[in-house]
Amino acid sequence: MTASPWKRPESVLVVVHTRGGLVLLLRRLAPPDHWQSVTGSLEWHESAPKVAARRELLEETGIDGGRLIDTGVVNRYPILPPWRARYAPEATENREYVFLLELAEPCPIRLCPEEHDAVVWLPRLAAAQQVFSYTNREAVLAFVPRQ
Repeated sequence: MTASPWKRPESVLVVVHTRGGLVLLLRRLAPPDHWQSVTGSLEWHESAPKVAARRELLEETGIDGGRLIDTGVVNRYPILPPWRARYAPEATENREYVFLLELAEPCPIRLCPEEHDAVVWLPRLAAAQQVFSYTNREAVLAFVPRQ
């Protein structure tokens, strides 16, 4: 497949949490104060969302391994104006595949300095309130166990 100058309008959302209900959040460099779970677009050569989810986990956190669970949830939402120029003109909506990674306890995180500048582990409800995206909020509330 030939490389495209445009981003692929498909992405992954990976909610990393502990058995005790703490949720990993990363703060993006831009837009400022934008907290989120692990996210990222599928590369054009990637054959499946799970491949992208593993890659994004490693790139954004340094986490390599663990049981990655495909929730089966696929969100569709309009591509927002701040990101519009990254996509082909005919791409108006993004498809987001939701995954989970449960850990026994919080682990050290190696941030990607080009994308994020802070990391925090928050209880489920606090994490749901902190995230920017409504799909991220819904995933935290739906899949992270209540404590």
